[in-house]
Amino acid sequence: MAGALENWGEILRTQNLSSDKPMDLVSRWLLITRASVFPMTITSAAIGGLLAVGADNTSWVYFTLALIGLVVAHAANNMINDYFDLEQGVDTDDYVRTQYAPHPILSGLVSKTGLLLAIAVTNLIDLSILFYLTEVHGWIVAAFALLGIFVSVGYVAPPLKLKHRGLGEPGVFLVWGPLMIGGTYFVTTGSFAPWVLVASLPYAILVTTVLIGKHVDKYDADLAKGIKTLPVMLGRERSLFLNQELMIVYFGFVVCLVLTGTLGVWTLLTLLALPKLWQVLKIYNAPPPEEAPPGYPLWPLWYVAWAFLVTRRAGALLVLGLVLDAFYPIHLS
Repeated sequence: MAGALENWGEILRTQNLSSDKPMDLVSRWLLITRASVFPMTITSAAIGGLLAVGADNTSWVYFTLALIGLVVAHAANNMINDYFDLEQGVDTDDYVRTQYAPHPILSGLVSKTGLLLAIAVTNLIDLSILFYLTEVHGWIVAAFALLGIFVSVGYVAPPLKLKHRGLGEPGVFLVWGPLMIGGTYFVTTGSFAPWVLVASLPYAILVTTVLIGKHVDKYDADLAKGIKTLPVMLGRERSLFLNQELMIVYFGFVVCLVLTGTLGVWTLLTLLALPKLWQVLKIYNAPPPEEAPPGYPLWPLWYVAWAFLVTRRAGALLVLGLVLDAFYPIHLS
């Protein structure tokens, strides 16, 4: 069991498993579903739930169902993306996707039929949760879910193919912010609050920086394949500058929300991530290394890993601040 836990930890940290370690069933599905990025979804759900503390009719049962549904939806979305990118000839043996982590089908982790079956099962689970929560809270739950599905499936699937039109990044901003955080708040409380949508924006910005970083890393490959991600449309240097600015904006946005009383003072704990931000800003100002540093797991990706570190640390501190605010609320107005 200790060996299995070590394997799972390695996958969750790096989205890879060392070749000298045995592949167990859980490790296989952690790789297939790209579970290493689930923390961003868990954080969005946690923010939505914690913003609901103290509201009328708060139900932690419904929050738990929303959390499970979002993580399962993220797993389904990752598998759908891998399936359609393979079918459309984007993912190949020499494309970036197969270099930084194993592709579910091309690496032999699962057959094409097996992947389609997993997609069907995860979507059935989500549909069951959606039907139940819609019965409880009405059509607004379905509206949140359907908007999320529209963006997530349309990210790579035809005819929308949002990623190919420079709309993947705005789509991620919408899903991981207003839809996930606002939707979780609504499911938890049964009520809609516009201020929650505003409070969802800072973390949405952080998640978007992760995708922009990834697409900067894939710039040359996407340009060659005619995939017009936002970095391809803006250019590499402008996109790196944009990502730096977005990371800075996150911290300023949180401060503004605290000053207006939208968020509690405890959420300023997220400012403890500023040293990590400073480190990452300096890395973004320098060219990437020509080869992977010793022990670096995601090569040839580079900028995405650093954006993820800021997102993970700042997001965790924001959640901690919201937890403290739930017990010892301090608001400036």
